[in-house]
Amino acid sequence: MTNGVTITVVGWAATDPREVVGEGVPFTSFRVASTPRRYDARAGAWQDGRTEWFTVKAFRDTAVNVAGSVRKGDPVVVHGRLRTEEWDTESGPRTGLVVDAGAVGHDLSRGTAVFTRRTHATAEAPADTGAVTS
Repeated sequence: MTNGVTITVVGWAATDPREVVGEGVPFTSFRVASTPRRYDARAGAWQDGRTEWFTVKAFRDTAVNVAGSVRKGDPVVVHGRLRTEEWDTESGPRTGLVVDAGAVGHDLSRGTAVFTRRTHATAEAPADTGAVTS
């Protein structure tokens, strides 16, 4: 990971990943909501803090794996480089927090998961002719 602000976000996938297929590098994005909670002993109840929203962007193998693994509502842990994205709309300029993900996984404090190693396409191995070399 390059220089910059790195962040780990623990939250919930707020959207299904949107996979961009076409020429170039595979790319996937989805939204994550993270709401801190604390126990208020006086009230005897948990209190929710302010929800922070992030757009998560993943590239290459990570993009393909995220698209095949994460679904809206899943508890996730995202680690990556934090940056601000700016764009214009009819109602004025907008900004948003983006995490360029280096790693994405399910939050196993919320449930279980089964890992499946993804196999990469490789060049076909030459046929075994039975010849012995010395």
